[in-house]
Amino acid sequence: MRCRSFALVTLAVIPVLFFGLILSMLVLLAPAKPAAATCGPAVSAVIAADAKVEGYSEEQLQNAAVIMGAGKALALSVKGQMISVMVSLGESGLRVLDYGDGPGPDSRGLFQQRDNGAWGSYADRMDPTISATNFIKALQKVDGWELLEPTIAGNKVQRNADPYHYQRYWPEAVKLVQALSDGKFSPEGGGCAIPGKSGAGDDYPWKDSPTWMQVGAGAAAASPLGMFYRECVDFALWRVNLQMGSTGEPFKFLNGTFRPDGQALGSALTWKAGWDAKGWPTGSIPRVGAVVWYAPGAGGADPTYGHVAVVKEVKDNGTYVEEGYNGNPPPDDHNYYTRTVSSDVPSAFLYLPTQEEK
Repeated sequence: MRCRSFALVTLAVIPVLFFGLILSMLVLLAPAKPAAATCGPAVSAVIAADAKVEGYSEEQLQNAAVIMGAGKALALSVKGQMISVMVSLGESGLRVLDYGDGPGPDSRGLFQQRDNGAWGSYADRMDPTISATNFIKALQKVDGWELLEPTIAGNKVQRNADPYHYQRYWPEAVKLVQALSDGKFSPEGGGCAIPGKSGAGDDYPWKDSPTWMQVGAGAAAASPLGMFYRECVDFALWRVNLQMGSTGEPFKFLNGTFRPDGQALGSALTWKAGWDAKGWPTGSIPRVGAVVWYAPGAGGADPTYGHVAVVKEVKDNGTYVEEGYNGNPPPDDHNYYTRTVSSDVPSAFLYLPTQEEK
């Protein structure tokens, strides 16, 4: 199955060539290298007397450390600790507030917990350790919270009106937990799958492998995902595996096993149908980490095969940054690219099962 070249209309209105080639076959290849550090196990917070994190007061750092300590006591992973700090940042700015807001005038404490019986007494809600412990216990009861986008996981506990309210606080939560941690970890580690996180640039593990054009359409050109090396579809499926915590062989999501009906996921042409067959959500709004799907002819795509890419960043002006492979003409074809695209150009955005359209 092949996806012929097409010209995609970007903001610069520059025609570029895409190739989305796919082949379902088994090959032997060394698995992707695992991350050197892990963000799975819980870590302890250690604050030196002169500890400083730019932009945060001693009170805020101490409260972040208390949250991490409560997580450590409950064997909460680093991702869980980061989610907990993120939610407190979004609710109180890591301060123990003795007042609420319009929607929740009875909200109190680090997590702005309501006086509804679920979060204990007033004294409990104003106690950083107790309130953090109660939040974490509630988080751990959320089914599959580890695979949820962090802001969605936080929203499942807090049940605030905007499920993406906490998204803006995630980078700061990561920075704080890293700064206060007594051990090194990587947010992209294999034990810390984060749907909605696009990855660290060109992290495709087979970037130096020969393409089908170099060796011919044979087994040597197929990756462990069952697609041709350095094609748009292989990179996109790699990113899906990465976000779902599968970073080495045996990979969880393959061309030949993705769809429950036994059909191959297919070339870029059939990815929307593959998502529908799997029951995964799709929509018209870009979300970080979602697969960008161009139907044949859409945005200048080839009228026969189309293209897939991945949302790397969403901007406030109706555009997004997409990343992918094989998105430039020779001699820079079959390499990593990024470009800014208007959000209404693609045919659809294909979400991971834990992503939701805002």
